[in-house]
Amino acid sequence: MHTILEKRQLSADVFYFKVNAPDIARNRKAGQFVLIQLDIEYGERIPLTIADANAVEGWIALVFQTVGATTFLLSRKQEGDKLAAVLGPLGNPTHIEKKNGSVVVVGGGIGVAPCYPIVEAHKKIGNKVIVIVAARTKELLIFVEEMKAIADEVIIMTDDGSAGRQGVSTLPLKEICESKNPPAEVVAIGPPIMMKFCAATTKPFNVPTIVSLNTIMIDGTGMCGCCRVSIGGKTKFVCVDGPEFDGHLVDWDNMMMRMKSFKERETEDFHKCKLQAQADALAAGEKNNV
Repeated sequence: MHTILEKRQLSADVFYFKVNAPDIARNRKAGQFVLIQLDIEYGERIPLTIADANAVEGWIALVFQTVGATTFLLSRKQEGDKLAAVLGPLGNPTHIEKKNGSVVVVGGGIGVAPCYPIVEAHKKIGNKVIVIVAARTKELLIFVEEMKAIADEVIIMTDDGSAGRQGVSTLPLKEICESKNPPAEVVAIGPPIMMKFCAATTKPFNVPTIVSLNTIMIDGTGMCGCCRVSIGGKTKFVCVDGPEFDGHLVDWDNMMMRMKSFKERETEDFHKCKLQAQADALAAGEKNNV
């Protein structure tokens, strides 16, 4: 069992958990993820990228958004509560090497959180790192101060212009690619549509572009095949071959279509959980009033 050491709400539906997991904290590398299970017997497994870790204190940080039943139930956990299973570290770590140019890291929405250890790893070996943090509004921006503390430059983009520049992440990305000093590499993590357009932006400039895919996943060992994607016309499994791939080779349309497979059921279960939580709260309130 893994204890929740710290809980913070970063925005309306986004939460930060610091979880006791000493073995994972000692062995994890940038870009890797874990599988979380709330209930050993019946609980669904969900993949969450490790946003930070401390090997000495024995904790890992997880950032997630409530989009389904499991993430909603996870969000209701409190400090001191236990998680039935935290499996990892899983997946291949980010390939970090010294570059002759800058590394541009683009994070969209909650995808900014898993960008943090990647930025940290690049800075550790001396690479110049430019970070683009993008969200729909100011209220949805996360990890801005954390990025400012370690990156060489941080560019803030919001769709509505409520913070930083108005527009999407590909605007400054294109400007950097067109500059006299184009990036040696781009790393993009966020919604699939954002990563797709980041890859489309860098492709004409022949800038290597790495994306981290967060597909439907069950066992995390390559056995179930649910996380399969087409990379350069070849079938790969995100859990064991990824989660990072060449963004120019991803069949984005196929991946996004597959990710909708259980969307209707996911939404239905999410609403059921919320209604049950409201009913439980009401019942508890009535009981306390007796």
